[in-house]
Amino acid sequence: MKAVLRPAFLLVAACALWSGCAGSGSGASNADATAVPVAGASPVSAQDAALRAALQQNINLYLKTRARPEHLSAVSFSLSRPGNPENINLTAGTNEFGGGGGDVTPSGLYQVGSITKSFTSVAILHLAAAGKLGLDDTVGKWLPQYPAWKSITIRRLLNMTSGIPTYDETPAFQSAFAKDPMHFFSAAQLVSFVYPLPGHAAVFKPGYYYSNTAYILAQMIAQRASGVAFDDLIRDRVIAPQHLTDTFYDANVYPPAIRARTVPGYFVTRAPEAAGLNALYGKNVRDFSLSWAQGAGGIVATPEDVTRWARALFEGPLLAPTQRAEMQSIVSFATGKPIAVTSVKDPNGFGLGLAQNTNRDMGTYWYYQGGTMGYRVVYVYFPASRIIYAVGLNSQPDEKQDQLGHLILTIFKTLQMKNAI
Repeated sequence: MKAVLRPAFLLVAACALWSGCAGSGSGASNADATAVPVAGASPVSAQDAALRAALQQNINLYLKTRARPEHLSAVSFSLSRPGNPENINLTAGTNEFGGGGGDVTPSGLYQVGSITKSFTSVAILHLAAAGKLGLDDTVGKWLPQYPAWKSITIRRLLNMTSGIPTYDETPAFQSAFAKDPMHFFSAAQLVSFVYPLPGHAAVFKPGYYYSNTAYILAQMIAQRASGVAFDDLIRDRVIAPQHLTDTFYDANVYPPAIRARTVPGYFVTRAPEAAGLNALYGKNVRDFSLSWAQGAGGIVATPEDVTRWARALFEGPLLAPTQRAEMQSIVSFATGKPIAVTSVKDPNGFGLGLAQNTNRDMGTYWYYQGGTMGYRVVYVYFPASRIIYAVGLNSQPDEKQDQLGHLILTIFKTLQMKNAI
């Protein structure tokens, strides 16, 4: 686990371990609700109604069994099917832990964490397509103020093979954030938590190593190469053209209207690598500054918009074929070496802000799990069926308590059973 911005997890391993590990506890107020048609919505077939009911049961049960162990009050789910203009959007629970704040709705926003990395990667790939930079350009070319990393390429920043330490695990960062969660961290300040001083190692480890610092550096390069502030680059040139009206990026504190729509999120991890954040344990982190995340994890969105973004990543005009191929070029989690495709023997691969997994239950699929101090959001995309679904949860528990991988597998099996995938 990364202390703050969680990486793409090994969903298959998690599913296999968690498949028989239902916890105990009580869900929030609407955890036992069934799917009810929304007034004015398009009529649904009996088959769709049965699918909705089964999926609703999946998320209800997860909330009922995991509410207490994960300090969780809300589950939001969205299913996108090719050729169907309307998603199936389902929710369970309440906005606040303990039953307050009213029932959670599909319009509730979640901090999507490291899913943001795909937006940063797309910004870089657009600049590459325009000839303003190359993926094999070096940090030294664009950010000469970091000579210890001068030979590291943009590609290695994006595919997690740079070896650069991640700032969010440093005691200095955690202490600074815990003391003042409203503090504005500049991109340069985030990098400064790990930039090597004389006599210190420049690289943490070789091979694949998940580094949020790498994406802050990519953000800085994108801004310098484009001549446009990164906030504007992401909002105006990546989010807006895709008509993602429920996706937002801000490098600091979100405006009140956005925060009011964001489901409260709870930090409840005692992981050793997050020890410096213990003062925040149990707190609602929704209103804190997200300047600590920025291009590595600062976006908020609904699960439905996450599915729209995922479809744009894998289909349609968002990326030219050359850039999409670059984005889907993966390295093995195990070795950090390029591989053509994942397999049961080498199941996890990382692209440019994307992850791929292969397992016996779900086959080969693309996914990403992002998380911040109080949120977990995951999407999965199946190339064969073109089905996409996304789930948002409003807590960040210890890794041993996190059973989101089990829910992802349960939903997949429900879709199979209902002939929807």
